[in-house]
Amino acid sequence: MKKFGIAAFVSASLLAPAAMAELSELRIMAPAGPGGGWDQTARTIQSTLQSEGLVSNIQVENVAGAGGTIGLQQFVNRSSGDPAATIVGGYVMVGAVIANDSPVSLADVTPLARLTGEYVVVVAAADSPIENAEDLAEALRSNAGAVTWAGGSAGGVDHIAAGQFAKAAGVEPQTINYIPYSGGGEALAAILGGQVTVGVSGFSEFSGQIEAGALKVIGITAPERQDYLDAPTFVEQGFDVEVQNWRMIAGAPGITDEQKATLVSTIETMAASDTWAQELQTKGWVDTFLAGDDFAAYLDEQVTATAAILTDLGITE
Repeated sequence: MKKFGIAAFVSASLLAPAAMAELSELRIMAPAGPGGGWDQTARTIQSTLQSEGLVSNIQVENVAGAGGTIGLQQFVNRSSGDPAATIVGGYVMVGAVIANDSPVSLADVTPLARLTGEYVVVVAAADSPIENAEDLAEALRSNAGAVTWAGGSAGGVDHIAAGQFAKAAGVEPQTINYIPYSGGGEALAAILGGQVTVGVSGFSEFSGQIEAGALKVIGITAPERQDYLDAPTFVEQGFDVEVQNWRMIAGAPGITDEQKATLVSTIETMAASDTWAQELQTKGWVDTFLAGDDFAAYLDEQVTATAAILTDLGITE
């Protein structure tokens, strides 16, 4: 599907005075523990909206568990028709809804915008004998079960990236020993503590420890090297692994078209700001803004494609 820039979504309806009025209140649910990508996304939205004077009062709430589906269910059940309620989510949640057979899905919320994309990195502790992608592949070929992967929820983007690498290394994806963690902080502690072989997550969750030299990057799931990271891609190391996580914000079910337009307009204005651009650069997030009906259609496509990938991983039939 064709991707459009931010400007393509600035329509007369979204720029109407009513839609551009400052919001008095906004609540953002981050359906994960503190320190993870969704928490970072929610709090970055919060700080940017405040810095730009777009929202008077904004709060973030964390509800962790089951790849975001626990928070999603709470959000859907208690927020219907509430124009001040929003939730962040992304590719991980798409897989988690399917894998956990969630009673609610992203079809039950109001998609507002895809905000960012982020490539996945595989890291190891600085003293690990694994130095590069070939070392990791050899370890998997020798004994896949002995190689432990710390990442986000089962069926999420981290799990999918690990499965893709295993497949590229000639190992059945179903045989990998993947250990899901509900928050980035817990996974990081496991990696640094030597409890797992490697960790897999978005760059931003590991950036501080990479810069400090506590973690080394085995590879990144980008098609080409990224300016923010001096590390090789899996592709250049001979492994066909390309995965990009994306993150979004959605509104409550049952809000009116006018309320949705106000929210989309506010988020669009935020995403076009210099403050947001600086945050993206600092965190290594790629601007992939997509809003309204186009984002809703993209989301439908992602649900269908992810269901097929999870079948390959043996998570669903």
